[in-house]
Amino acid sequence: MALDIRKDILWRIYLVYLLVFVLAGFVVSRVVKIQIVEGAFWKQRANELTMHYANIEALRGNIFDVNEQLLATSLPYYDVALDLNSDAITDDIFDDNIDSLSLCISNLFSDKTKSIYKRELIKVRASGDRYYALRENVSYQDLQKLKHFPLFRKGRFKGGLIYTQKGKRELPFKFLASRTIGYYSETAKPVGLEGSYNQQLTGIGGKRLVRKIAGGIEMPVNDENEIEPQDGCDIVSTLDVNIQDVAENALYQQLKKHQAGWGCVVLMEVKTGEIRAIANLSKVDTATYNENYNYAIGQSTEPGSTFKLVSLMAGMEDGKFGLSDTVNTGNGRWKYLNQEVRDAHEGGLGKLTVKQVFEKSSNVGTAKLINKFYSKTPQQFIDRLYKMGINLNPELDISGSGNPDVKSTKDKRWSGVSLPWMSFGYELRLTPLQILTFYNAVANNGVMMKPRFVREVRKQGKAIKAFEPEVIHQHIASASTIKKAKEMMEGVVLEGTATNLKNADYKIAGKTGTAQIAKGGGGYGQNSKSTTYQASFVGYFPADNPKYSCIVVVNAPSEGVYYGNAVAGPIFKEISDKVYSSLLDIHSEVNEIQNLATKTPAIKNGSRKDIETVCRNLNISANTNTSSSEYVNVAVQKDSSTVFIGNNINQALTNRVMPNILGMGLKDALYLLENAGFKVKIVGKGTITKQSINVGTKFSKGTELTLELS
Repeated sequence: MALDIRKDILWRIYLVYLLVFVLAGFVVSRVVKIQIVEGAFWKQRANELTMHYANIEALRGNIFDVNEQLLATSLPYYDVALDLNSDAITDDIFDDNIDSLSLCISNLFSDKTKSIYKRELIKVRASGDRYYALRENVSYQDLQKLKHFPLFRKGRFKGGLIYTQKGKRELPFKFLASRTIGYYSETAKPVGLEGSYNQQLTGIGGKRLVRKIAGGIEMPVNDENEIEPQDGCDIVSTLDVNIQDVAENALYQQLKKHQAGWGCVVLMEVKTGEIRAIANLSKVDTATYNENYNYAIGQSTEPGSTFKLVSLMAGMEDGKFGLSDTVNTGNGRWKYLNQEVRDAHEGGLGKLTVKQVFEKSSNVGTAKLINKFYSKTPQQFIDRLYKMGINLNPELDISGSGNPDVKSTKDKRWSGVSLPWMSFGYELRLTPLQILTFYNAVANNGVMMKPRFVREVRKQGKAIKAFEPEVIHQHIASASTIKKAKEMMEGVVLEGTATNLKNADYKIAGKTGTAQIAKGGGGYGQNSKSTTYQASFVGYFPADNPKYSCIVVVNAPSEGVYYGNAVAGPIFKEISDKVYSSLLDIHSEVNEIQNLATKTPAIKNGSRKDIETVCRNLNISANTNTSSSEYVNVAVQKDSSTVFIGNNINQALTNRVMPNILGMGLKDALYLLENAGFKVKIVGKGTITKQSINVGTKFSKGTELTLELS
């Protein structure tokens, strides 16, 4: 029995050993297979898990203004890291360079002392770290300096310097036109040119082989990119940064003065529709305004009196009335159904012609005219508005355009008072740019141009797509109606509500607007707490040869002044004055050179050589009465075209006799008098008109002489 038990135990032990041997053999065989047979495969798999191709962002294209000035650009910046445990960096090499390297880095970035950098770099090497993030957003110039630092100058693998490029968007003119320039973000709605032309600006990214190391950090494997990125295209806009600067500053000053809620300005070239300036500012606090929203293209509001041009042109185009026809505005109040139309002029304006209705901006006159001729056929009025293109909304170069809302009689919102109220700019909504587009068409003899913000797209300096001026309505009205509209608009500045814009240098044509804006359905009325005001002026200049059209809108002025001529008008005039004075092509050409020389010009006493040169170049006869001398007096006898040169100043000073130096320039006089020994005192600027020592008086060295200039 005991023997059987012993045999059973031995048999079990044998089976265990056998199993262990078999398992060991299996493990060994698998190890051999993995290392030798499948080694290459598993090494590749390991590399695939730790190494991959990372995207390299292409530099975004530039945005230029119409004169090639940069509005937006992408500058290259670099994230810099160190591999101080590279195989090529021995202990001796590291020890020889650590002091000077720490000093150079400290001097470059000025954020830590040399000793702190030295301790950190020694610690990094001791830890075996192969990727130490040194600094982000290093400029190209600083990167070039880093490349020449001790140790780093040995090259990437021998010196351990690692850097990756990225682009950072910069606006050279900071906030100027920032909303129109815009931005692009994958997590937000695209804005402005950056958003609308993102595809062209973005370019094509490249590829680079990187290895993922501890901490999820991606370390470039080599110095070269596998696929080089292709930078984005450039955009040439229609904006002029100089005019943009004028527009934004003028708008800001007026908004601040009146503590307005927001305001916008658009300046458009009449013939092409190109936008030269577009400014949008909204109130942050009493002294700060920012570009937070593009009101000019996105804010649809009731335009108020600027719409009267559209209404009166509709009536004239339909043959209902002419400029000399009259309407009685009475005391400036007209009750129609359950509403009362009011004029701003206290006591009313009485009987007015159609031209005067527009010039004086009479709500009552406009409403009565339109209601009289269209009350039985209101859709005829709406149809005429549509035919003139007021409801057109062409796709702009930048997104966010508000839709025009000019309702027809079929609209469920139409009521018995809609016709007269629409006639002077209520119960309809338009953006400032839509109003400007119509006025620009009038300035352009009836041709309505599409507003444009982009002139061309460029690739490596060459245009790959050009945008030509685009007509969206060939004739908004007949030539006779356009002529009458221009006459009315000029009358507003000459005799109407905007006489404060009149000047002697050039003519302005336009229309003031003062609209009541109801808040939250609270209704209108001067005493209503729910009502605010919107002041505007829209027009063009020079009126006799229109080059530019412009609209200014100021919302919610709160300093007791809210009329268009007083709030928006000064902004328009400041912009038009500066544009008119600075752009040569806006002035009339001089076709004939007139001979303005009606008499011999005045010539200063002074250098004989200079005087003779002037006379020779101006074809003036010069008569010499004295021997040749360096400095002389000159005289022109009455009714004579001859300059007489005489009175040798040099000779008088040599003889210590005070000469006549009246009429001389200060430079020549000081040279002569100080060399002669005078102590000269100067009073005033310009030409010498008085000398304290009489002509012919003897003088000695050190004599004080006072010269008065004017």
